[in-house]
Amino acid sequence: MKLQTLWYQQRNGVYPIWYWLLYPLQLLFWGLSALRRLLFKIGLLSSRKPDVPIIIVGNITVGGNGKTPLALLIAQIALGKGKRPGVLSRGYGGNQTVFPHRVCQDDTADKVGDEPLLIASRLDIPVVIDPKRTRGADYLVEHCDCDVIICDDGLQHYALQRSFEIVVMDSRVAGNQRLLPMGPLREGIWRLNTVDMIVRNIGVVESATATCDKLTNAFDSAYEMTLKPSHWVNVRSHERLGVKEFEEQILSTNQQKVTAIAGIGSPSRFFDTLKQLGITPEQTLGFDDHYQYSISDLPDGLVLMTEKDAVKCRAFNNAQHWYLEVSAVLPQTFESAIDAVLTHTASPNN
Repeated sequence: MKLQTLWYQQRNGVYPIWYWLLYPLQLLFWGLSALRRLLFKIGLLSSRKPDVPIIIVGNITVGGNGKTPLALLIAQIALGKGKRPGVLSRGYGGNQTVFPHRVCQDDTADKVGDEPLLIASRLDIPVVIDPKRTRGADYLVEHCDCDVIICDDGLQHYALQRSFEIVVMDSRVAGNQRLLPMGPLREGIWRLNTVDMIVRNIGVVESATATCDKLTNAFDSAYEMTLKPSHWVNVRSHERLGVKEFEEQILSTNQQKVTAIAGIGSPSRFFDTLKQLGITPEQTLGFDDHYQYSISDLPDGLVLMTEKDAVKCRAFNNAQHWYLEVSAVLPQTFESAIDAVLTHTASPNN
């Protein structure tokens, strides 16, 4: 049984004996994390930020849960307000060795990471990767003329002070609510009470009616985010078809096997989306988050994938590969809250 499977079963569920051997490691992780945060809080470890708003879009768990679509939406809001946003990322999954590095269209996912490449492909804004977030933030301000920085992940990177913290959580919430490696938590549930905003990714639905699990009182004011499918895009030709057009022009005439793949934090989320769109692939293949594909991973026939997968598969140049473009949708009050951050730089909340 995979460890990740145990993370997302009930806290009072039955665990194998070997699982409890991880308990000392959980205590060690808790101790080191608490010490590190304390050292930043009392100033023994330094933290700083450029004189521009820094918006952190992160989570308290490992794995993907919808941070990138939200970061894209915030960038679009900033552009609409006449701002010059830039996105800062670790570049997880990439092998780039020289930093800071500004992501360009010629980069590959194995170099800069799939999420930074996705953002750079979708929006014409600076995207910089750097494991040292303070250095990357300085680069965005000094070399890219950005007046607001959106940090895709980095909630636990306390060396970078921030103006506003957003935590994104999906339907898995916090799993068994245990810290690494016994559970998926990077920080305890208490951290939700210290952030400025919680966004609950409830997936692809017609209306946001789901209710957040009440892990803490902080969930009472959580914003609900849906992911709205807009187009199917051909990985090779970049042809864009509406959801209904794709069904009529491609699926209805297709004579080949249809396979859906997903290398994201929760592959089942993409497969469920396809079901809600009335698409039933003959085969579904789930891969680990940030998985780097080889041509042998992809079967013949029509292959449907996420946009995050597409940036890793475009080198295969296959006209039978299509990805689903989705956009984050939140209440109007969310945009108003972001507008307030963009207008008035808040004090760092470390």
